[in-house]
Amino acid sequence: MIQHSLPCFNSDTGSKEIFIGARKFICAGAAAPFDHPHIALNMAAENEILCPYCSTLYRFDADLPDNQLKPAGSFHTQI
Repeated sequence: MIQHSLPCFNSDTGSKEIFIGARKFICAGAAAPFDHPHIALNMAAENEILCPYCSTLYRFDADLPDNQLKPAGSFHTQI
């Protein structure tokens, strides 16, 4: 079985818009214990996607590596 890892993005600042360098990722909302169910999202050919749990708008930024995001206060873990 091949295992793939996806970046997992969180925002404790409540940012409503986060720029990321990955099109496939996991949104966890905020850090535990304030997270929501971890959901895999896939932008495919689009440049943005809205998380159905926390309503964070994720926008693709080709200048960022897969595991990077902005603004400050948002963070990444690998799942």
